[in-house]
Amino acid sequence: MTKKLLLSGNEAVAMAAQYCKVNLGVGYPGTPSSEILDEFSKLGGKAEWAPNEKTALEVAIGGAFAKGRTLATMKHVGVNVAADPLFTIAYSGVPGGLVLISADDPGLASSQNEQDNRRYAISAGVPMFEPASSQECYDFLIKAFELSEKFKTLVLFRMTTRVCHSKTLVVPREDDYPAAVINYEKDAKSNVMIPAYARIAHRKMRNRLAEIAELNEAGEFIVEKMRSSEIGIIATGISYMHAEDAAPEASILKLGLTYPLPLERIRNFASKVKKCYVIEEGDPIVTETCLANGIQVVGKNEIYRYGELNVNRVRRILSGDVTPEAAPVPGKPPQLCVGCPHRKSYEGMKALDLIVAGDIGCYTLGVLPPYEAVHTCVCMGASITTGLGMRHVMAEEQARKVVSVIGDSTFWHTGINGIVEMVYNRPATGHVVIILDNSITAMTGMQEHAGTGFHLDNSPSKKLVIEDVVKAMGVDNVDIIDSTAEYDAYCELLKKRLASNDLSVIIVRRPCILGMVKRKGK
Repeated sequence: MTKKLLLSGNEAVAMAAQYCKVNLGVGYPGTPSSEILDEFSKLGGKAEWAPNEKTALEVAIGGAFAKGRTLATMKHVGVNVAADPLFTIAYSGVPGGLVLISADDPGLASSQNEQDNRRYAISAGVPMFEPASSQECYDFLIKAFELSEKFKTLVLFRMTTRVCHSKTLVVPREDDYPAAVINYEKDAKSNVMIPAYARIAHRKMRNRLAEIAELNEAGEFIVEKMRSSEIGIIATGISYMHAEDAAPEASILKLGLTYPLPLERIRNFASKVKKCYVIEEGDPIVTETCLANGIQVVGKNEIYRYGELNVNRVRRILSGDVTPEAAPVPGKPPQLCVGCPHRKSYEGMKALDLIVAGDIGCYTLGVLPPYEAVHTCVCMGASITTGLGMRHVMAEEQARKVVSVIGDSTFWHTGINGIVEMVYNRPATGHVVIILDNSITAMTGMQEHAGTGFHLDNSPSKKLVIEDVVKAMGVDNVDIIDSTAEYDAYCELLKKRLASNDLSVIIVRRPCILGMVKRKGK
């Protein structure tokens, strides 16, 4: 019998990476992408957590420069951090295989925005796959590496929360896949993007995209089902599944390689039906592209741009229903775990009526009742720099109430640059940074980081020490305290540091309870 497995999209990607003999997987944990590298490591693959997404992509690029097969994983906002190397490597290309997974989050299940990273494929000029099921996650990742190696290009692989975490049947391949032949060859004109070489590379990139578009027209990544001549639906990703359930009588054109688009196949399909809809989550990218190329399609109303699509919403789109949607059933709001070390830290900040520049992590939940102690949160690492901006412009009385709160994993991610800014461009009133060190990357699933002393596979690593780093950077006062066991002393320390013109870092250190359970099980 054919072997069938029930896998999530993330598990299917990990299994496909192992099948492809990927030499290295690198990423930064971020829901909904986090499980990919964990699973890849469990299957025997070489995987590592990088301090941030830019670092992860650059390490993967290095492996592909050596003709290795590498995978970089991150959530959608993480691609913003990795955008600098992304746009340049799109020009130069790589001699090996390089796939970048962007796990997007329509509906904001665990993110600060709903950005649609299909825009990155268009803007950077790299091909993009969009799987609709776990089977396609498996099949398309293999195809993505084949496309990358054939055209010597980075390939973007856009997943979404529903695809990442839903489980569907997967039939894995059982044949042997050829391993990459590692062999670095010097090629400065291709790999050093000074202006003279980059101008040439830009033209090559556009020619490469034209070739891939022609390949896409051939239909390998297209599913076309002609049924009704009245209604046709062009669908991408998980939207295809919803469309099949919502309108089983409609003709369907499902797109798997969604950039560059197969415009002639789309044009031909649209001409066969009286009315052709585009069903896509997020921005109306396919719709706008079709209309710009003279292909008459009907997109969704603006109200359906927000949140995930589902069968009922697709039915509403097809019927032109723009009446207000029913409010979603209230769920249980997220909260800090009972016994979380961050609880007492926020109690103290609220009691002192501080102005708190917050950051991304479990401690972001300090914005909710009963604490209501976080007042800004932009992106990872922004707490320190945002707080500094406040200090620079506020009157002294208000400025002295400003603190920046960041976690240990986030400190290693992008917090260090904020400390550099603090020391270099010192506010007149000084500043206070509180690092809530629970010794794990907790919110995304208890992943290790540079300060835990363990690698992704739980093997021991060199442990970086936060206080050693900030002391070496020239911070005036570095204190370590446990706000749970020493609450009164913690509040007094805060008052003392806020009253001075010093630069102070207070490391509130107490391990995450769930992290301790994980370690105990090692």
